[in-house]
Amino acid sequence: MSKPPSSSGSIALNRRARHEYFIEDKFEAGVSLLGWEVKSLRAGKGNLTDAFVIIKGNEAWLLGAHITPLLQASTHVIADPTRTRKLLLNRREIDRISADIHQKGHTCVPLALYWSHGRVKCEIAVVKGKQMHDKRHTEKERDWQREKQRVLRRG
Repeated sequence: MSKPPSSSGSIALNRRARHEYFIEDKFEAGVSLLGWEVKSLRAGKGNLTDAFVIIKGNEAWLLGAHITPLLQASTHVIADPTRTRKLLLNRREIDRISADIHQKGHTCVPLALYWSHGRVKCEIAVVKGKQMHDKRHTEKERDWQREKQRVLRRG
């Protein structure tokens, strides 16, 4: 999902995660990036669709996030668009996430990439998978809220 740069600071959103999972807990993490990756993100070339977070050796890692290299920015570097990137969290947060994802049915996924004071931040969440009937219920609830707002605006 490549997006043009926006004034809100958002780089990429993982809309599928909000549809597929119940969000239990959210965290903000810094992302360790290379120079060409920052330039690509400034151009809006980030994608979180199939990304996920793992905890390995008391460190958090972002896997599957795709950052498309710019042709003019990475001429001297062999760019790997889906390389594993380190997430910068403090020890308490990592321990809390690790304890949460060891429960049955829980995992950790990135929800968004955005700019904060000139640095790239990643909003990650501990989530639990939805079943099909839960997704239908969420869709029905969202449609009802939308219809309710239309009625209130009209009358």
